[in-house]
Amino acid sequence: MRPTRDPSQRPTSGGPRWRPDWAPFRPRLLDTLKGYKRQTFARDLVAGLTVGMVALPLAMAFAVASGVKPEQGIFTAIVAGFLISALGGSNVQIGGPAGAFIVIVYGIVQRYGLTNLLIATALAGMLLFAMGALKLGALVRYMPVTIIIGFTNGIAVVIGMAQLKDLLGLELTAWPVDFFSQVATLARHASEANLWSLAVGLGSLAVVVLWPRPSSMPSAAGQLSGSQRWRRWACHLPGTIVALTLATLLTVLLDLPIATIGSRFGGIPQGLPQLSLPPFSWASAQQLVIPTLTLAFLGAIESLICARVADNLSTLPKHDPNQELMAQGVANVIGPLFGCMPATGTVARTVTNVRSGATTPVAGMVHAVTLLLVVLVAAPLAASVPLAALAGILLFVAWNMGEWREFDRSRQFGLGYRVTLVGVFALTVVFDLMVAMQVGLVLACGFFIYRMGQLFRVGTGNPPAPGVQVFSLYGALFFGAVAKVEAVGQGLPADTQAVVLRMPRLISIDSSGIDALEQLHRALGRQGVSLHLCELNEQPFDLMQRSGLLADLGPNHVHADLASAMAFVRPAAPQSPSDPAAEENSGAPVA
Repeated sequence: MRPTRDPSQRPTSGGPRWRPDWAPFRPRLLDTLKGYKRQTFARDLVAGLTVGMVALPLAMAFAVASGVKPEQGIFTAIVAGFLISALGGSNVQIGGPAGAFIVIVYGIVQRYGLTNLLIATALAGMLLFAMGALKLGALVRYMPVTIIIGFTNGIAVVIGMAQLKDLLGLELTAWPVDFFSQVATLARHASEANLWSLAVGLGSLAVVVLWPRPSSMPSAAGQLSGSQRWRRWACHLPGTIVALTLATLLTVLLDLPIATIGSRFGGIPQGLPQLSLPPFSWASAQQLVIPTLTLAFLGAIESLICARVADNLSTLPKHDPNQELMAQGVANVIGPLFGCMPATGTVARTVTNVRSGATTPVAGMVHAVTLLLVVLVAAPLAASVPLAALAGILLFVAWNMGEWREFDRSRQFGLGYRVTLVGVFALTVVFDLMVAMQVGLVLACGFFIYRMGQLFRVGTGNPPAPGVQVFSLYGALFFGAVAKVEAVGQGLPADTQAVVLRMPRLISIDSSGIDALEQLHRALGRQGVSLHLCELNEQPFDLMQRSGLLADLGPNHVHADLASAMAFVRPAAPQSPSDPAAEENSGAPVA
């Protein structure tokens, strides 16, 4: 039997109280500025300008699709984007409004109003900062990949559905939130579609899809023909900017009868809004618990997934998840003071930043300054941007968001994977993200418990001596596997005097497993059979001792190995020549 721990090493009640282990607040910018060179700034400047041009149409499109004014998307990219880069834990992460937030923000605006959206965003920012400060950033990585893929694909479908209204040029006073109502509304008003709007939207989508990208071009300039050289030059311009510019010029020159930012929102103001505190009330905060948790949880997942994607694309130092969450928290607390919508890390802009040569957070700060200069100089021009063009761009974004191959790839995995993936996807589309996440987690946990229960088994071999039955436990004995232990006491031979449980490969046990062993001990006792344990690992031994199970069994019923158990159980019985190790490996499972 293993010795007990030294009681003198255990903490006493009079010792120091537990204190939280706070994560240090140290932005990555402080480390990257050491030895910062002019060549590095040149690379960051080019990358920041490029990302700024990519972010401009996306920021407006995300805002319009979320049910807020387009300038709020731009302000979010400026204010929150600057803070996330300056205070974050990644060298290259770009923050701002994200496509994943569209569904959530639109639902909050429709149900609670714009003011409550700002309050929920600020509360979510506080929660994000607390998560980072308490070093919970690593825990977000434990989210099952099936749930992440399921709700990402579901959000992509919902975003695409929401763009059909502006793509068709439908003049609707309100757009429903739930999926089936959207389908019914589109079917009811399909005959009212504006063909000019449809043409501009599909044309913008075609430009974004067909516009050349740097990854499609040969790296060596000497291998390029004349047309390839033009494509090589053109691929440095973001396709979204080209599509938006062409659509705006056509709308103005041809005086097309379609909705624009100016006709619906009155244009974009020049300059940032004045700093103002949204009216806060405790009654409003109580209603915003679920929206706040949704924004914080989704923001944490999106930002850390984005940072991990950036880590895989570059050789720069890996991101600090806790610092990243704290930066996201600060940005979402300060952003609402300028009327900003929720912000998080954005995959498309971060990937663009990496591929444009960014090496430090300065590139992200340049991206925010670029957008600010655009607002200060060219804001009046945005009034002529057609909403159909933004809808076409967002359709492309939605398609790229989804990991559609995973549906076909899921056939290679088990039933639990497929059910969780399709279930979360369907619930995200039909209901909302929170319902999908809750059900997805329940499904994932349920299938995990089932798999772990199947892995646990009880094996047996030939009896080593008359009247003695030896069983070997494999795996983890927890609440999902206790039925297999309960079966040990059933169907024993009539001459059984002792049952020995070997546990060298029992790696873990929980309180339900302890209870199952206690029930087995009592059931065997009623039959006049003694229970013996041997070869316990550290975790099972420790929990059995603390629970009192070992004391109930008695010191003579816990042994170091099978030989010691047999010497006590049958000291005079002739031993079987079988090898205990071989018996353990070749024993057939009984449960």
